[in-house]
Amino acid sequence: MSRTIQVHDPRGYPPKVSAKRLAARLPSLDGKTVHLVDCLFDNSDAFMRELQIWFGEHMPSVKTEIVRPRESWVDDPEMRARIVKDADAAIFGVGL
Repeated sequence: MSRTIQVHDPRGYPPKVSAKRLAARLPSLDGKTVHLVDCLFDNSDAFMRELQIWFGEHMPSVKTEIVRPRESWVDDPEMRARIVKDADAAIFGVGL
C-alpha cells in the first residue's frame, strides 16, 4: 500500500505571548478592598471561600469580595472594569 495520508499535530500552535509587568505591590492591605477572583476552574470557588475566611480571621481590616467572570477562558471586560473601579487589589484563584 503506497497511499500517502496527511496527519495534523493535535497539540496545535501556541499563541504569541507578550510579557507584561505585574502591578506594583501595595505597601499594606490594611483598610483595602481585595477582590478574590474565582476563575471558574474546578474547586476554585471552595479555594476563594477558604481564602475569604482566612482574611477574616487573620486580616480583619481587609474587605474581601468574591467575583466571577461570566465564563471561564473568556475575557470579561466588565469584571475587569469593576475590579479596577472598586478594588485596591485582586487575587486570581484557579482551584486545585
